[in-house]
Amino acid sequence: MSTEQKLEEKLWSALSSDRTVMLGLNGVEDGHARPMTALVEGDRGPIWFFTSQSNAVVENLARSDRAIAAFSAKNHDLFASIHGKLSVDQDRQVIGRLWNPFIAAWYDGKDDPKLVLLRFDAEHAEVWLNESNLVAGVKMLFGADPKKDYRNKVGDVDLQ
Repeated sequence: MSTEQKLEEKLWSALSSDRTVMLGLNGVEDGHARPMTALVEGDRGPIWFFTSQSNAVVENLARSDRAIAAFSAKNHDLFASIHGKLSVDQDRQVIGRLWNPFIAAWYDGKDDPKLVLLRFDAEHAEVWLNESNLVAGVKMLFGADPKKDYRNKVGDVDLQ
């Protein structure tokens, strides 16, 4: 398995379990991003977000559909900058399939007029794996070159 494939696999796995990203639109609001809960469908997306009509990301989609999601795994062993296309998708079947008690707590049911479903089609990402400082220190003690090891822990990943 190539480094890119390993990074991609780890990214999707971490994103499926940890789910919080900072989502923003390229070229809009000086890159301001907001915390959003990502729901990954399948092994490679799409990534879905439930939000409200009044969310600035929704309001600014007419200005740009190019989005960036900054992600950090809960244990800080993986970081990613994910780029792709963001769109409103009000597919009732998707809403029903992804609906859960956490989403329900924010809305007056699946037909709430303020509810908006966003679809993020990830196209590429830069992924960084973060080995613990203790492990890196031990490796250096035994003569390992940290730069050499680092090459297999960062990379651009094609997500299409």
